[in-house]
Amino acid sequence: MPLNARTITDEELFYGHKACPGCGGALVVRQALKVLGPHAIAALPAGCMSATGFNFPQLAFGNNAMITPFASTAAVLSGIEAGLRAQGAKPEDCTVVGFAGDGGTADIGLQALSGAIDRNDDILYICYDNEAYMNTGIQRSSLTPYGASTTTTPASKREHGSITHKKSLFDIVCAHELPYAATASIGYMNDLLRKVETARNIAGTRFLHIMAPCPVGWGFPSKDLMSVAKEAVDTGLWYLAEYEGPTVSGVPGGRFKLNRNPRAFAPIAGYLQRQKRFSADDAADIEAIERARDERWEMMRSRWA
Repeated sequence: MPLNARTITDEELFYGHKACPGCGGALVVRQALKVLGPHAIAALPAGCMSATGFNFPQLAFGNNAMITPFASTAAVLSGIEAGLRAQGAKPEDCTVVGFAGDGGTADIGLQALSGAIDRNDDILYICYDNEAYMNTGIQRSSLTPYGASTTTTPASKREHGSITHKKSLFDIVCAHELPYAATASIGYMNDLLRKVETARNIAGTRFLHIMAPCPVGWGFPSKDLMSVAKEAVDTGLWYLAEYEGPTVSGVPGGRFKLNRNPRAFAPIAGYLQRQKRFSADDAADIEAIERARDERWEMMRSRWA
């Protein structure tokens, strides 16, 4: 039976954590571990999920889990996998998985991730992307979108938040020609669960980049979490895609696929206006965001669709 939100197990492996109400990152960890099972071994760097999931004596993980240095998530995963292999453990028995935020992945942890992919270590790396360093005070990361206000790119009448567009981490990872990579959003849960399951069943390095909104950092009510996550996709400001490397697809350079390719996008103005982080943006900012979105989609449709 296909795995989806209705057929997934009721067994909880991440519970009792201290994350904020409506935390997108906590939902990513919870649902991914349901797919990976109780024998998954998780590693998490300094960040929201380690800060809220390892509160002694209330460990929130029902499976083996540990905290890593901020820059070393992928390196620690590689070490765990090597140790299991030395003990003769079968890869299908326990997935070695990392959960790291956008800053800990696209900035601080990118070197270690690149090295792990280069070695093709048998690990699964999941980036829960809330588009800023939320745990340490909502500072800008390289995955913070253009126009978003953070504590290091504050918005005002004269300054309108981040002046750079979101780094294309998916392209950077796929350039390594790893076996499998995908983007997902908690707003499209069945797609997310399928991709975790797909990644679980592939050998080598796998990477998932999951949009996980943060009500506190983005400035919206926690009850709106799922609708905001879905709207990020519907407006085209986030996309759902997969990459199968040469070892999986048999295609030189690998094969890309857009999982959702709408004929038209929902208006972005309403999506931005429901988030306080974009409250200082004006018509010119919205036009710049829309133009960058259209350029990105033109590229994806010409190469991937």
